[in-house]
Amino acid sequence: MSETEQTDDEGAAETQALPLDAWHRAKGGRMVEFAGYWMAIQYEGIMAEHLWVREKAGLFDVSHMGQLLISGDKVAEALETLVPGDISALKPGRMRYSLLLAEDGGILDDLMITNEGDQFGIVVNGAVKWEDIGHLRENLPDDITLNHNEDYGLLALQGPKAVTALARLVPEAAGLVFMQAIPATWNGHAIGISRSGYTGEDGFEISLPNEALPAFADTLCAMDEVKPIGLGARDSLRLEAGLPLYGHDLDPTIDPVEADLAFAISKRRREEGGFPGAARILGHLSDGSARKRVGLLVDGKLPVREGAKLFDGNTEIGVVTSGGFAPSVGAPIAMGYVPTGLAEPGTAIAAEVRGKRVACTVTAMPFIPHRYVRKQGA
Repeated sequence: MSETEQTDDEGAAETQALPLDAWHRAKGGRMVEFAGYWMAIQYEGIMAEHLWVREKAGLFDVSHMGQLLISGDKVAEALETLVPGDISALKPGRMRYSLLLAEDGGILDDLMITNEGDQFGIVVNGAVKWEDIGHLRENLPDDITLNHNEDYGLLALQGPKAVTALARLVPEAAGLVFMQAIPATWNGHAIGISRSGYTGEDGFEISLPNEALPAFADTLCAMDEVKPIGLGARDSLRLEAGLPLYGHDLDPTIDPVEADLAFAISKRRREEGGFPGAARILGHLSDGSARKRVGLLVDGKLPVREGAKLFDGNTEIGVVTSGGFAPSVGAPIAMGYVPTGLAEPGTAIAAEVRGKRVACTVTAMPFIPHRYVRKQGA
């Protein structure tokens, strides 16, 4: 049990504090419970923080996420029995978005896999990291080693000025492109840097020892371009970027095709199969699925939140899985699931909010174009 984990009289786990908890509070962070941890939802306000990231650079603490290290003989092939990506073709220093699949093809989690040369690093969502670890340990061969790296935290520096800021501390970060990762050092600490993130902006995720987190965060936030940003803006940014949030837009009842994440199924895996739920998923790829995750533009100013029912005329057709006001769009937006026949951009449907129908239009995602820095010609 970690030092921050406590239990009440009935043995239920209490909300835990992350390594930067005192740092967030000193910065004026308003703390809320999320995924079993106290986390800062905002500092000066979600709208201002959201727009700051779009224009400059914001520092997010995502240390609640699980950082796993997996190694052993034929580890890539072992991982391919659990995810639909071509992990064997992943070159050292490259990373790939993938999906941990249940036996029937439902999504247990979405995750990032990085080839670190002698091992694979996997970042999983904080809300389900213990379930993921159990699933991996149960289903990977006994000679594969899995370590949960609890001694390291994870920061995300996101926004168009992120590269300028980070390069002052780690110059080699500027040479990375989207979905590329390198080991580095900072003040004598071994750290890992990837050009990635979940805001749709250019940016980096930095893995570093827990004891180095406060000094690293202070050094970044002393720069004019950088401010600490809370969970609220992280959510509005990823929604504008059309990126799904596990436990809301993705869950074990949804497969990758329904979730509009078919890009995560590599070409070789489509041809060979061999991943959980392959029959269902490949069938949906060839014949189409009954439902699909779509973006929704909302008429008026009333936000449409998660759980709102969707209608085609008087027929209930689906549900909103994420929604809210989008500061960069300047209007409410949402995403949700509708029958594939109603998933075409431009289709008019309605959401029910407080007993009233609000007009919505199906739209392609992302709502705001991604600004990733890709390899030239890629």
